[in-house]
Amino acid sequence: MKAFLLTAVTFIGFLGATFAQTDQRKKEFNLTASSLAIQGYDPVAYFLQGKAVEGSKSNAVVYEGLTYYFSSAQNKEAFKAAPAKYEPQNGGWCAYAMGAKGEKVSVDPKTYKIVNEKLYLFYNKYFTNTLKSWNKDEVSLRAKADASWTKFFKPKL
Repeated sequence: MKAFLLTAVTFIGFLGATFAQTDQRKKEFNLTASSLAIQGYDPVAYFLQGKAVEGSKSNAVVYEGLTYYFSSAQNKEAFKAAPAKYEPQNGGWCAYAMGAKGEKVSVDPKTYKIVNEKLYLFYNKYFTNTLKSWNKDEVSLRAKADASWTKFFKPKL
């Protein structure tokens, strides 16, 4: 009986931590009002097709509280097999702004870069393309962005 109770308490604790993680992701990640990530762009397409491709609601996946759209069933399955590989870094916020100032700034999903098999998104509006600034000091900005992001979101271990 004690073993059962210990198992039940452990499971309930795990569920509580999982829900807390999901809530934190919804709060801190760059999402639309309906929890849609990357403004509906397919995160796998950046890697496999080498370009930003809009996904569709018919190929949607909810992963830890965030909804991702995919342009094909194949991309959807690739994501389901390895979501951490395809999710954008820094919660989908502008990598340059996160690195330069530790700020959450919206992005243009068509402005991106893959570095060391990680997807980084950038602000690109009103004659300001932060990818250009990022490219001038990528190594330093990437390290600073990673450090800044942990102030907003601490991933589960």
